[in-house]
Amino acid sequence: MSSVQAPAIRKTALNAVHRQMGAKMVEFNGWDMPVEYPASLGGGIISEHMAVRTGVGIFDVSHMGDIRLAGPQALAAVQHISMNDAAKLAIGQAQYSALLYPQGTFVDDVIVHRLGEDEYLLVINAGTREKDFNWVRDNTRQFDCAVENLSDDFTQIAIQGPKGVNLLQKLTDADLSKVKFYWVTRGTLCGLPNILMGRTGYTAEDGFEIYVPADEATSAHVWNQVLAAGKEFGVVPCGLGSRNTLRLEGRLPLYGHEISDTINVWEAGLDRFCKMEKPEFIGREALEKAKAAGVKRTLVGLEMTERGIARDEYKVQDT
Repeated sequence: MSSVQAPAIRKTALNAVHRQMGAKMVEFNGWDMPVEYPASLGGGIISEHMAVRTGVGIFDVSHMGDIRLAGPQALAAVQHISMNDAAKLAIGQAQYSALLYPQGTFVDDVIVHRLGEDEYLLVINAGTREKDFNWVRDNTRQFDCAVENLSDDFTQIAIQGPKGVNLLQKLTDADLSKVKFYWVTRGTLCGLPNILMGRTGYTAEDGFEIYVPADEATSAHVWNQVLAAGKEFGVVPCGLGSRNTLRLEGRLPLYGHEISDTINVWEAGLDRFCKMEKPEFIGREALEKAKAAGVKRTLVGLEMTERGIARDEYKVQDT
């Protein structure tokens, strides 16, 4: 008999820090991640959610993946594999987009950052890291550009909430007031040179995401510096529980839930990010046919008016 070994649960460089802080840890897409922090730290899903809406919260989102495309035909490659129009990005600008299968359904949703003249960074979901990288590599072979998986190179920390910019400004020499929403900059952060900082996030709130070297000592140093600098703003460490309620409240989709390989762009209601005027991208032809045929189903939001949680695949019935 052959025994099938379960894949090892992965840990971010901040795993030991979360455990020292008493976070409740759960397995999420193959990663050991904090779902919430103890009440003694201002934690709990509702408290963490409200901290981000009214002040500032910080998240370890290092489980997210990062794919770099660089070379003379990097733009052409990004245009071919994504549905938004990357040609409109200035250097330092980012956009929400998605990678689509030929049938117009989702490989994943992504944030596309233009970092240089011929350099792009795609930030992808944790649970689809390997699938996404293989898909991007396999579908850009005809272009003159290098495709690199940088997912393990960075610890990614999201500093989210209306006071996030005030907190981060205490730790960097970059002028964050000049960084618009969905733009990025570089600067010295916590003594570390040339750190990428993006005015991005997935909480439907203002804030920044920072990318620091992924070794444990550097990661813990930056995390602790952020917490210390945020004390005057009432900073709260936040887990995946509140990240989910925040993005859901803001109608931001999550792969495997509101979008998947069985849901197309029109059904998901993401028309505004899909630039059909682009001459060509994977999935475009199928989307044209689907639009002409008419949308048969669409995503809607339902509010629970009593206690209880609506889980995936629950049936909705008339009373």
